Amino acid sequence: MTGTPELSRMIDIRQITGAPVVVEPGADERRRLAGRFGISAIDAMRADIRLSVEGETVLARGRLTASIIQPCAISGEDFPVAIDEPVLLRFVHPGAEGASEDEIEITADDCDEIEYEGMTFDLGEAVAQSLGLAIDPFAEGPEADAARQKHGLAGEEASGPFAALAALKAGKSDRND
Repeated sequence: MTGTPELSRMIDIRQITGAPVVVEPGADERRRLAGRFGISAIDAMRADIRLSVEGETVLARGRLTASIIQPCAISGEDFPVAIDEPVLLRFVHPGAEGASEDEIEITADDCDEIEYEGMTFDLGEAVAQSLGLAIDPFAEGPEADAARQKHGLAGEEASGPFAALAALKAGKSDRND
C-alpha cells in the first residue's frame, strides 16, 4: 500500500493503559475506506478494542461493528449490510516468534499477527483490514433471485459441483434416444 492509510490510529506501546480504545472513523475516512473495499458506502463504523501488553507483544481484543452499503453480486443493486465481528489481533516485533505465547491464553493460530517496529503500531489500519475481511464480496441482496430469473441465470443448484455431471448425463441420454 502506498500513500496515507485511509484509517490511521497510531498507538504507542508505552501509552497503553488497559482502558478501552475506540476507533471510529470520520465521514472522509469512511468514504475513502468504501472506495478501497469497492463498496458503495460505510454509513457507520466503530471498533471497541482492549489492548494488553506482554513484553513487546500487544494483544488487541474487541468488537467491530459497521453499517455498510454494498452492491449485490448478482443484481448490482445496492443493499444495506450490518457487520458485527470479533477482533483478535497480535502485534509483534519481526522475529519475535511468539515470545510470550505461553503467557497469553491464545495461540498465534487463534488470531492474526501484525508486525510492527519501534514503539508504535497502527491500530486504525488493522481495524480497516478487519473490516475488509468481514465484507462478503459475493453477498446477495434482496433482488438477487429476481435478477437471476430476469437474465436467465441458473440458481446455485444448477451451477454447483454436480451441474457439469448432470449436463453430461443429459447430453448422453439425448444421443441414446
